[in-house]
Amino acid sequence: MYYPYIRGKQFELVMLREMAPKMAKWGFVPIIEPVKGNFPALKKTLEALIESNCEFILIANPNVGELKKDNSLLWSQIICDQLKDYRNYSVGYNLTSSDNLKAIRLFFQEHSLQFAIVHCGFSDGKGLSELLTEIKPRITKHIFVNKTNTTLYRKHFKTKGVNRVLIEDGFVSRNNRDYPQSEPFSELYLTHTEFGCDAFGDFLIVGSDYKEGGGPAYAIAIHLTYVDSAADDAIAIKHYISDRIDGQQDPAGKFQEALRKLCADVNSKNTQILKTTAVNEYLHLNDKLHFPGLGYTKKLSMQHHLELMAHLLDKEV
Repeated sequence: MYYPYIRGKQFELVMLREMAPKMAKWGFVPIIEPVKGNFPALKKTLEALIESNCEFILIANPNVGELKKDNSLLWSQIICDQLKDYRNYSVGYNLTSSDNLKAIRLFFQEHSLQFAIVHCGFSDGKGLSELLTEIKPRITKHIFVNKTNTTLYRKHFKTKGVNRVLIEDGFVSRNNRDYPQSEPFSELYLTHTEFGCDAFGDFLIVGSDYKEGGGPAYAIAIHLTYVDSAADDAIAIKHYISDRIDGQQDPAGKFQEALRKLCADVNSKNTQILKTTAVNEYLHLNDKLHFPGLGYTKKLSMQHHLELMAHLLDKEV
């Protein structure tokens, strides 16, 4: 099954809220890492997931953003209050290179919730495995962020009834003007079992690099994933770049330049782009000559990626 890793920024949460019914139907399990201390948008999104009975993982100790240093309100307002009666979720516990076994022991001894461990840089796999065997916390999943652990590390966490999920970051972040027309994205949906994992995920078209905010862009880029038939059906990604790549003026005009390239590709005879609901919305924006803002554009591309994954996994889109 598919586990999209989603940071809790504004348009990520909007996308997740809008897609909650479909994600529940598809059996997708979003991993949500809150990054903002202002919770109304997060609460509204969780309400939508709960209403759809969508399984999800909510990370309780974010690695990035405003909650990295103090996650106490996340525990009190969200985990212990809003989610206290919801059973179809797991608390995500990030383990990084700065963690140690003593602190991990104390954490699990203090909490009796259902947990998914997110392995994101912690290196003592043998010690952690022995600790978990000893104290027996309620672990539902082991989530492995691909570039931060090894096959030898993952082999310590083979437990009956506990899913192993491999997360890969297929998006190479660059300045918008520097993206190629297309490049490989991921083959993990075809190969995750080769790595001994039951499921897979990615960071969609956003990537794992976290930035608090960005200034005006010199170039506008729209990103769409697709199945590359010339590469054994691996997923690749196309980048549609505005013609003008200098200066910060006229973002709406630059968006139209990038959008025209997208539409020409989508409408071409041999297009490889799946005509998802999100892609049809891009076509509609082109017909209206409307610029909805860069956040909305990112939301559409994330939605397209989810719809593509559903199509590849034979879900009803």
